[in-house]
Amino acid sequence: MHAKQPQAGGLSLRISSTGGDASHRPTNFFDHWIDQIAPCPWPAHIGSHIESREKSDAGKAALYTPEERAKRDASPWTLVQAILAPLQFVVFAISLGLVIRFLITGDGYALATGSILAKTFLLYLIMITGSIWEKEVFGKYLFARAFFWEDVFSMLVLALQTTYLVALLTGWGTAQQQMMIAIAAYAAYVINAGQFLLKLREARLDAERSAQRISGGHQPA
Repeated sequence: MHAKQPQAGGLSLRISSTGGDASHRPTNFFDHWIDQIAPCPWPAHIGSHIESREKSDAGKAALYTPEERAKRDASPWTLVQAILAPLQFVVFAISLGLVIRFLITGDGYALATGSILAKTFLLYLIMITGSIWEKEVFGKYLFARAFFWEDVFSMLVLALQTTYLVALLTGWGTAQQQMMIAIAAYAAYVINAGQFLLKLREARLDAERSAQRISGGHQPA
């Protein structure tokens, strides 16, 4: 594991400690930015501020144990994922527009194809680096307990994107049929991103409940 704390533009990935009044704990801009990201197929690796795996009010375990959280903060792959996830979303949005334009007008095939290839490349890149991150934090390359179903659906996204790539390289189907495969992959991608948004929202609410319990425990008698 990496012992050195990664830095990003002078902003530490370290999360504030759980001690003291939660309302007075230092806030880190980079941590806040990470929490706001809506990841794309491998953003489980971005994470959210979870104080422990204590049971929440809903009876669910938090995403990270303190040890896993420390590993996450020390891993340089956390920053890599924080960069790749929004980058992939931007490429997706541009590509979706280009693909729809081609399907409607028949124009811009080369641009649409290039954008899908760029999206596919980023998907593979975020999958590989995300798997390394998952191994460092959870001890498994894939399907860690915290994001098991999100990773399962990510496999569907990857399969559809790869199917498009195979169809393109082998000349299978018409251009429109190939683009429809890409549309199916993008639809799955949107669903997968929604899974992670819900998971990060759950994580944030869990962190807030934890902070409230800590704050309540320090109230004067």
